[in-house]
Amino acid sequence: MTRVVYEYAVIRVVPRVERGELINAGVIVYCQPRDYLCAKVELDGVRLHALDPHADLTAVRHALTAYELACAGRDGAVAGQSPGSRFRWLTAPRSTIVQTGPVHAGLTTDPAAELKRLFSVLVSPV
Repeated sequence: MTRVVYEYAVIRVVPRVERGELINAGVIVYCQPRDYLCAKVELDGVRLHALDPHADLTAVRHALTAYELACAGRDGAVAGQSPGSRFRWLTAPRSTIVQTGPVHAGLTTDPAAELKRLFSVLVSPV
């Protein structure tokens, strides 16, 4: 199978923006040639509360779920947009508690497998 270009960004939680501390809570993968856009998220509440004991876990989980819904095209704000437009909208810089890191690129034969691998390496606890 031919390798194709994909892009990805880490979804991170920055509970106190002024401190700059963060935890990785998900990954978004976009592969235009395969028309693939998907996010996988998981919040480690213990780690988040270590950074900010007053963080609202329910609100953060809700914001993270919105990334998955937007990738699937089920979020009202971006539901009618193309996968590429949704990816660009999701990865646009913002100063909120839940945000994405920089976009990176790579080559893959299977974007879904790449999402699983990236999540394991970048988000799952060691």
